[in-house]
Amino acid sequence: MHKITVVGLGPGSAGQLSVETMELLKNGECVILRTAVHPSVSRLTEEKVNFTSCDNFYEEGASFEDVYGNIVNFVLEKAQTQDVVYAVPGSPLVAERTVVLLRERAAAEKIALKILPSMSFLDLAYVELGIDPIAGLRIIDSSDFEALADAGKYPLMITQVYSKFVASDVKLALMDVLDDETPVWFLRNLGLPDEECRTVPLYELDRQENIDHLTSVFVPEYKDKVSVMDVRPLTDVMATLRSPGGCPWDMEQTHSSIRKSLIEEVYELLEAIDNMDYENMKEELGDVLLQVVFHARLAEEEGAFTMQDVVDEIVNKLIRRHPHVYGTIEVGSSDEVLQNWDAIKQTEKKERTHVLDGVTKGQPALMRAYKLNSKAAKAGFDWPDNDGVWNKVLEEAAELKEAVALKNKDEQEHELGDLLFSIAAYAKHIGLEPETALNAANNRFVKRFSYVESCVEESGRDWKDFTLAELDAFWNKAKLIEIKDCEKK
Repeated sequence: MHKITVVGLGPGSAGQLSVETMELLKNGECVILRTAVHPSVSRLTEEKVNFTSCDNFYEEGASFEDVYGNIVNFVLEKAQTQDVVYAVPGSPLVAERTVVLLRERAAAEKIALKILPSMSFLDLAYVELGIDPIAGLRIIDSSDFEALADAGKYPLMITQVYSKFVASDVKLALMDVLDDETPVWFLRNLGLPDEECRTVPLYELDRQENIDHLTSVFVPEYKDKVSVMDVRPLTDVMATLRSPGGCPWDMEQTHSSIRKSLIEEVYELLEAIDNMDYENMKEELGDVLLQVVFHARLAEEEGAFTMQDVVDEIVNKLIRRHPHVYGTIEVGSSDEVLQNWDAIKQTEKKERTHVLDGVTKGQPALMRAYKLNSKAAKAGFDWPDNDGVWNKVLEEAAELKEAVALKNKDEQEHELGDLLFSIAAYAKHIGLEPETALNAANNRFVKRFSYVESCVEESGRDWKDFTLAELDAFWNKAKLIEIKDCEKK
């Protein structure tokens, strides 16, 4: 049975290799280097070490997981016929994905595998930074964006910052949680004559010269500077409410039972938006978010999806539908943005075979009428101008008036529906959303009627004691007050 011995090339020069490691490399039957791009490789060449590099896999792989998988397959294949010495940069047990995969595969295939301890760049970093890892240190790969979101909460060492492109991604992720000018440590070529260990402002991280495969970044603990949006406290509370010993009412709810609550909370939010009431808006946004978390929790319990899936889905959709921001497409106006959005949306919704597919029946009727008109218009089924659709509104109004005169309730309902639908079409034509407009009208009515009601109460008289003309005068005064308030704003 052949075996695999994994060794580390250390963080820098060949002088940091152990004697045992050097002897294995010089005498190995089959020596495989994960990469020949390492300072100690020139010494191996001088010592006439016969090795094979895996650098070609980096050019062939579509992703790092593919690259690492191909390297592991190659090492295991060689181990079928001979003993293998597999050498990786730094230490085999520090930020080395191929070794993790190799251990798993070797154990599963019952291949003997031995790992020799080696110095890593961390040993040098501890000295240069003056830190003791016993106080707490997390070591991550630059692609671990979930861990990057925790930056500042504890000391964080970011490895594999091997290009300016990667450094830019790291910088942007860190700037989501830290101030742009937060000092971070730029580490490169530790242990070599040209080593760098210095602080740079976060916003300048990707502007450093000579960023390469021996570059890392250290972010100290900055608890006083961390600004993180975290929805986990809300998801944790919901999990508690739905768990045994939680709230009996919450535990009884289903997607259907709380459906109405979502609609109500959205309308309460719209009212706060219309009133530009930021304090109330904050509260109502929280209520809407609660409904989202509630539904996500129910789905998670059913094994359908999680709250993280919801977030990932919308993030991916936004990136996908904004190729002018995240891709190479250029746009000249917001109209072009909408055209691209619709085109991308069509490719995503291939299961929709009809023009009106996607307009859900659960929407408020006026909003649905608007959406149906918009969908039909995109297919070319529309009036050519505003006058044409306005004439249709007048036509439907006349037909409703005729139906009312005939005292036929079914016909009246039919014509009233047609009138409202044509009004929604006209709203679309003039660039207004009828549901929002009607909601604002409802709010104005409530405000004005409340003023009329206060006038009646202040008079000490009953409603029946007022003529319609007197009540209308109160109403008109309420309108004047409203106009003056708008002018002040």
